[in-house]
Amino acid sequence: MSQRISEHVVLDVEPTGKKVTISVDGKEIEAYEGEPILSALLAAGIRINRYTVKRHEPRGLFCGIGQCSDCSMVVDGKPNVRTCITPVKAGMIIQTQDGLQAEKEAAS
Repeated sequence: MSQRISEHVVLDVEPTGKKVTISVDGKEIEAYEGEPILSALLAAGIRINRYTVKRHEPRGLFCGIGQCSDCSMVVDGKPNVRTCITPVKAGMIIQTQDGLQAEKEAAS
């Protein structure tokens, strides 16, 4: 059973666009250009997007409309990207976010 998002309350979602490859934590997955990153992740069986700061608890899809930060990941080196509203582009490099990446990078 695919969990690809075919309808979205905020975005125009058409999962029939051009097939592309994106990298998620070093693993290549297929996605459709223009679909939300989160849709491609769910279709590939990836449910965890980030881990919380204090307890290191996993987070994933919650609101699906960009209002919370549970789907935030590091996309092409940029932390805190909300994957539920960010469209896929060919060759994206996506990483599971651990805590608040922006704070870690500023401290480095």
